Amino acid sequence: MNCLVCMIAILISTPQPSASAARLKELVTFEGMRDNQLIGYGLVVGLAATGDRKQTVFSAQSLASMLERMGVSVSPTAMRVNNTAAVMVTATLPAFAQPGTHIDVTAAAIGDAASLQGGLLLLTSIRGADGHVYAVAQGAVVINGFVAGRGGSGATVNHPTVGRVPSGAIVERAAPSVAPGPVVKLQLRQADFSTAARVAAAVNLKFAAGAERIARAENSALVSVAVPKQYAPTEFLAELERLTVETDRPARVVVNERTGTIVMGKEVHISPVAIMHGNLTVEVQTSYVVSQPAPLSQGQTEVIPQVAVAVKEEKARNIVLKQEATVEELVRALSSIGSTPRDVIAILQALRRAGALEAELEVI
Repeated sequence: MNCLVCMIAILISTPQPSASAARLKELVTFEGMRDNQLIGYGLVVGLAATGDRKQTVFSAQSLASMLERMGVSVSPTAMRVNNTAAVMVTATLPAFAQPGTHIDVTAAAIGDAASLQGGLLLLTSIRGADGHVYAVAQGAVVINGFVAGRGGSGATVNHPTVGRVPSGAIVERAAPSVAPGPVVKLQLRQADFSTAARVAAAVNLKFAAGAERIARAENSALVSVAVPKQYAPTEFLAELERLTVETDRPARVVVNERTGTIVMGKEVHISPVAIMHGNLTVEVQTSYVVSQPAPLSQGQTEVIPQVAVAVKEEKARNIVLKQEATVEELVRALSSIGSTPRDVIAILQALRRAGALEAELEVI
């Protein structure tokens, strides 16, 4: 039998058929001015018997090592760590972060702890890819869930083994960022030759009108800009971020076959085509009948399966799309003939194979 799935068809309307205006801040990033990932290993204590158990041996070893540095000598095999959990601590170090800046960190259990609720992250150093310590973290762990119940019955909401420490890390070393120089390179978030050329043209029009061009598109993802002499590099970057550019994007249809979701831009066009679509349904039903023998006979009671097969084929439904038809007209036409989300996905894939869909078809 056919399974009906709800379909969400989102038509993204734009003022112009192929372009939309956006600030340069949303389109590009500045080369060398990037975030950096940090990672560290630490302990969360103060848990209400929801921490690691004996099977997680490294929790006891870490706790024993920490206590030894504090002058307390305890064997790892002689302690219980059910109020302690070993965690991996991660954070993102923003560009130009200076010592003393507070950043958020995330703590995730790596042992068999049941929950980090109510825990306290002990002083943990978090390092970058180069091995240097860039921040130290400590503080109360906040989770967006809980575990309730005891014994064989209980309830778990969200992920209680992952939590955050808001503003829990203090930067100790400046981020390895590149200071703005005489030449700034703009990296497009989505590589596109048309958009790169328009960015360079907009920068030249704004800052180099009647003079030598200061911006040049190196490729589809990089635009080089020379800082004008009358501007300081930081002030010039602030002016660049406010610049508005007409972007260009490829026509694309995104299909999520698991949920039946279809997202299409309104600029998608379809070549003249005729579509015929029908459904074939095969239904097999099995029922069981009990056969009773006659009274005082030597027969036995048996269960006999009765199998019925039914085939149903719907008449083909057809639509015709004329020249320069849009995806909006396609969706309206498919809805008018009662197409299901699975039907629409199958038709879009067939249109792409036939060369009638003038867009990229991406299935996620």
